[in-house]
Amino acid sequence: MTVQEVDRRVDSVAMPSIYLGHGAPPLVDDEIWPDELRKWSAALPRPKSILVVSAHWESAPLTIGATETGVPLFYDFYGFPQKYYQVKYPAPGAPVLAKQVAALMPDNEPVAHQPQRGLDHGAYVPLTVMYPEANIPVLQISMPTLDPARLLELGKRLAPLRDEGVLIMGSGFLTHGLPYISFADPQSRPPSWSTEFDLWTDEALARGDVDSLVNFKNRAPGMPYAHPSTEHFAPLFVALGAATTADKSPTTQVDGYWYGLAKRSYELS
Repeated sequence: MTVQEVDRRVDSVAMPSIYLGHGAPPLVDDEIWPDELRKWSAALPRPKSILVVSAHWESAPLTIGATETGVPLFYDFYGFPQKYYQVKYPAPGAPVLAKQVAALMPDNEPVAHQPQRGLDHGAYVPLTVMYPEANIPVLQISMPTLDPARLLELGKRLAPLRDEGVLIMGSGFLTHGLPYISFADPQSRPPSWSTEFDLWTDEALARGDVDSLVNFKNRAPGMPYAHPSTEHFAPLFVALGAATTADKSPTTQVDGYWYGLAKRSYELS
């Protein structure tokens, strides 16, 4: 099926924005997680294209990644078995979406381009499970900041793309205290700092308490263990900013823990 044929069969329906825990490359071999992601994507309207903001690409100013089909993936990890460095995800490029993104940015803020920067694992790992056919155009852009308020604003600027059938995907991990966990057992009991941060975030989102979320470094329990650095929580604010239904709480689509880290993932209307 050609990209043109895919585009013709997909109506431009309003898409949700999502925040998901993307997992490390071995996510695809987990006993539970892939089925959760497959069920989630099956229940979503089919995207016309996908726009990804990943925890693994911080670059200012906002930078647009590869827009051409065939740019190699960016294997931005080390120490894994060789098979994970042989994964392919030849999704079509999204040059039209790239132009739309650039047009939505303020005139006084430059937009950079990095045409040889392929999808990193925060983008392609979950997509290999959710859309394994790799026939939906995908574009990745950088996070130009880790400031929650500015990321909310970025999400608001990107929100009109949802009406064009674009799935806006913030890809991170709800807790990411890697220095404080053991990798002995993926089903190990989560530490208290992970569960406390997870539940606090869920409760804040349920009551629409954006101010508390923006100030999570000072207000959330479990800090700084839950996020010694905050790049994996930051994409939530892009997805939250892109949401347009103020009176509807996000829905949890993936729950539970992986090596003690909260893999909770949200769909936002």
